[in-house]
Amino acid sequence: MEFFIDTADTEAIRALCSFLPVDGVTTNPTIITKSGKAPEQVFAELCEVLTEDQKIIAQVIATDYDGILAEAEKIAAIRGGKNIVVKIPVTRAGLRAIPAVKAKGISVLATGIYSPDQAFWAAKAGADYLAPYVNRMCNYGDGVGQVVELVHTLAQYGMEAKVCAASFKNVDQVHRLLAAGVPAVTVAPDVIAAMIDHPGTALAVEEFTSNWEKAYGRTTL
Repeated sequence: MEFFIDTADTEAIRALCSFLPVDGVTTNPTIITKSGKAPEQVFAELCEVLTEDQKIIAQVIATDYDGILAEAEKIAAIRGGKNIVVKIPVTRAGLRAIPAVKAKGISVLATGIYSPDQAFWAAKAGADYLAPYVNRMCNYGDGVGQVVELVHTLAQYGMEAKVCAASFKNVDQVHRLLAAGVPAVTVAPDVIAAMIDHPGTALAVEEFTSNWEKAYGRTTL
């Protein structure tokens, strides 16, 4: 199971990676523009803060077939191609480009997925990862349920593409998909923090420390 951080905030990435076994980072054009930095700077910082065993997943901007191919090669050259995955939206041009990009030996994540049917065709085209937008799909129906169905459909047909569920609004959405066996997720830092920092844990630790100090006059073993 792979767990990615969905951000270009290198400080947030550094902080989370200091204590969590994270598999890498996903970005998109909006995330990068919100960073206030040039894309070249963002990618340089990601290469610095992540190890080569952690994936960097970045998206093409071009919307035409030739442009997608050219930008896929440019992205693949980041960090010498080591654990780099190119995001390609599931438009008609994108679906056409996926097998061509794969033929160049470049890993692909199909993105902008709003339905299991789009994901199915991206898997057939050869995408390594499929990124359904869970919360946005919930605006049109049972987004979590549709992603679970997608995982089962891929398994039924023996397709190798991994679902990398994206666009989460809350912890419950992540929890339900983890419980259903989704092979990968990408989650924003604030939702990751909400998964970890339960107030009950802080209260329990505080109680343990207080009781120990009262009994032994110290807060260490």
